[in-house]
Amino acid sequence: MVSDRTRFILGEEDIPKHWYNIIADLPSPPEPVLHPGTKAPVGPQDLAPLFPMEIIKQEVSSERWIEIPEPVRDIYRMYRPSPLVRARRLEKALGTPAHIYYKYEGGSPSGSHKMNTAVAQAFYSKQEGVKRITTETGAGQWGTALSIACEMFGLECTVYMVKVSFEQKPHRRTLMESFGATVFASPSNLTNSGRKVLGDDPNSPGSLGIAISEAVEDAATHDDAKYALGSVLNHVLMHQTVIGQETLRQFEMAGEYPDEIYGCVGGGSNFGGLAFPFVRENLLGHTKTKIVACEPAACPSLTRGVYTFDYGDTVGITPIVKMHTLGHDFIPPGIHAGGLRYHGAAPLLSQLVDGGHVTPVAYSQLETFQAALQFARAEGIVPAPEPAHALRGAINAALAAKESGEKKVILVGVCGHGNFDMVSYEKYLAGQLEDYDYPAEKIAEAMAHLPQVAAG
Repeated sequence: MVSDRTRFILGEEDIPKHWYNIIADLPSPPEPVLHPGTKAPVGPQDLAPLFPMEIIKQEVSSERWIEIPEPVRDIYRMYRPSPLVRARRLEKALGTPAHIYYKYEGGSPSGSHKMNTAVAQAFYSKQEGVKRITTETGAGQWGTALSIACEMFGLECTVYMVKVSFEQKPHRRTLMESFGATVFASPSNLTNSGRKVLGDDPNSPGSLGIAISEAVEDAATHDDAKYALGSVLNHVLMHQTVIGQETLRQFEMAGEYPDEIYGCVGGGSNFGGLAFPFVRENLLGHTKTKIVACEPAACPSLTRGVYTFDYGDTVGITPIVKMHTLGHDFIPPGIHAGGLRYHGAAPLLSQLVDGGHVTPVAYSQLETFQAALQFARAEGIVPAPEPAHALRGAINAALAAKESGEKKVILVGVCGHGNFDMVSYEKYLAGQLEDYDYPAEKIAEAMAHLPQVAAG
């Protein structure tokens, strides 16, 4: 029986007690992570300069369920469980027979899903006696989340923010500094990595790959610091699965189950967090849900990148992983979905795309902002530019259902609010934003610079 409710709210007792590790259910094990120097598989000691040992254990674990420490769950109680909402007003505006649900992560202290892993990584760093955490951030959601988490655990936080976002989103920088973080525009003159990039291009707009290089170098060269990553790696996606686990229970309350799921992808943490528990149901043969990863046409790693081994950063000092990549020296255009401007996608997500379990699609900047405003005017929430890509996919699916007359149940991840993205909306409304398709010749050129890895 389908519920006539609009909001599906769980209680604090329903906050998941474990993170879900999809590695346990994959058809084949992931490819090994390789050392950037030797190209051999990395061991725990290779990662020790960067991560707390408990994070390293989680990164390589094949256990299906990893217990969430109670101090982490205690902070989760500030904003979890997050609501699942039936978008009835959007359905009416579209005139669709589809039922559209959105999982809303914008109610966290940072305004996005990033808190789910920021709290965990800060907790494990504090346990290990770390004094300072370094990181990168694109649009600022991740840097904001980590600055809050560090403040909660009494840690210093250093953030290298992609320069184009540093300039586009000054209030994000101010928000991070309000929670005690020190924020630098990247590339900077503070690291060898940054100085190298500036030497080649003094006007470089920066990229997530460059900011990662700087943050990793900073952590690796200071004994009292560790590095925290906001996306891509296995442990980060695993921490986010509290989203999908809650959503499964909320659909039980709704008396429905999604036929199609749409999430946005930059590195893949939000998408994995929402989708992986549902992917598991597909892998086990329980369901046949269509699961769609939505990315920018300007940074099309899943739709046009190559599935191969590449560095996670620009300079080539991070471990090498197998992923869909546009090349580690990719410098993205200054689109306003800053959290999606990354050259690669998470290895686990890339493996699922390669295996046909997840369908990737790319959308242009203008059509995503158009979808964002449709959603905002119907549902009263201005989404961040990143989940606007997922909303574009979900709205397209709802309109297709209208055309066919077929009733569909559609789930979309709205991973954060756009309250700090008003400059982006101002430019869209003024007709000052442009579409950009990443040129094929640039992708081909980048493939010539991939690390040389022996065939397995």
